[in-house]
Amino acid sequence: MKKMLTAAALAAVAVCAALPAQAQFAKAEDAVAYRQGAYRVLAHHFGSLGAMASGKAPFDAARAAADGEVLAAIAKLPATGFVAGAESKAAKPAIWTQGEKFKQIDQNMIEAAGKLAAAAKSGDLEQIKATFGDTAKTCKACHDEYRQK
Repeated sequence: MKKMLTAAALAAVAVCAALPAQAQFAKAEDAVAYRQGAYRVLAHHFGSLGAMASGKAPFDAARAAADGEVLAAIAKLPATGFVAGAESKAAKPAIWTQGEKFKQIDQNMIEAAGKLAAAAKSGDLEQIKATFGDTAKTCKACHDEYRQK
């Protein structure tokens, strides 16, 4: 009997793990709020690094490292909120019809954010400057392709 219960529990866990991402949001507007919240956090920390990289704010190595750490972690989150039925006025419909292209652009941003985080962790402002522009280009690529004007 214990073996049957264990097998049933494992099967239930496997089924739950295989559910689509949209199942984690009770309502479509929850998915929209989730991704918008993640983008706000990204914008804040990216802006902080940008201000230091451009000389508009004094360079603070500890703050830069912390901003980079947040960027690398949060960059992975927004795509989770792009589920069927969670369309918004800010996002072009192509996000849902060009899934593979959108995923690739998102992956490019995640990778660039990781490189920027590594540069920020180094404490070397020149490394941050060198990677900041590439990361900004990945953000722009997505905005150009998928964000409503």
